[in-house]
Amino acid sequence: MAKAVSSRKALAKYLLLRLVLIIPTVWILVTVVFFIMRVTGDPITAAMGGRLPPAEIEARKQAAGYNDPILVQYGRYLWGILHGDFGHTMDNQSVWSILARYGPATIELVFWALVVAFAVGIPLGRLAARKYNKGADIAIRSFAVLFYAAPVFFVALLLKLVFSVWLKWLPISGRASPTVQVTLEKGVQTNTHIYIINALEYGDWSIIKDVLLHAVLPGLTLGLLTAGVFIRLIRINLLQTLRADYVTSARARGVEERKVVSKHAFRNALIPVVTVMGMEIALMLGGAILTETTFEWQGLGYWLSQYLLKRDFVAVQGIATAIAVVVAVASFLIDAVNALVDPRVRY
Repeated sequence: MAKAVSSRKALAKYLLLRLVLIIPTVWILVTVVFFIMRVTGDPITAAMGGRLPPAEIEARKQAAGYNDPILVQYGRYLWGILHGDFGHTMDNQSVWSILARYGPATIELVFWALVVAFAVGIPLGRLAARKYNKGADIAIRSFAVLFYAAPVFFVALLLKLVFSVWLKWLPISGRASPTVQVTLEKGVQTNTHIYIINALEYGDWSIIKDVLLHAVLPGLTLGLLTAGVFIRLIRINLLQTLRADYVTSARARGVEERKVVSKHAFRNALIPVVTVMGMEIALMLGGAILTETTFEWQGLGYWLSQYLLKRDFVAVQGIATAIAVVVAVASFLIDAVNALVDPRVRY
């Protein structure tokens, strides 16, 4: 009884600490992004320099507050974030509206990438461990290293070249065909901005097929990056688990090798995968910027690159803050699951 109470207290203390750490994590990222953007100058001069008289540019800078001391600007921005105000872009769009409209597209892309990562990474990791140091193991390890090390944009361009240009099997860019996109944005009762959900709600198989076909290449590009990590993790941990005493004991009792792997070793080998999921989500969101830009998948990553080119400080800071919050919250949830699965993490 006392041991159970102690374990619950340790779990509560661990989760509280991880929850509190979200605040400094987000604050550090917001601060870094803010000052890096300010070092490059102000966006009004960058966008309008040479097209407006200097007096007009100066008046706009004054109105936007860019002539204030940088610490004053920083304090004003933090105060706005604390009150849920991320500001407005240079074309006078609310940053909240951008997050609400394009955030679901990035979530959808990460979902497809995770489907690919689990579908490819887990079976190949298990097979590599079972065929240790044989031809299949060497081939799978080479595959994992190749896709983990290859630049995301290179994999994206290669897949587009093969499947869209040469074979003409899959669409080359976008989240859906233009007519389907209009239908999904305006023809459904509840617009979630997640096209597969909108397509399922609309109920037309041709539209569902169009959305799925457009998701294949972006999902593969981002998913194979994470699959390489999963393959290596599962292979290494499964090999270590297969050498454990309780696995040797199961073999000695005459348990089939297939059951030894699936029932005794595989579940424990998955714990490290859960542990790194938080980091992988951060990696995916970073890779989503290049993936979305290459495939013109209009999510937060795509628009972040566009606003960077325009040097729109407010938009970049708002999107970066949103990504930081998502990564921090996802890491907390993964840590919580890991602590529940593996009690050793709590102490």
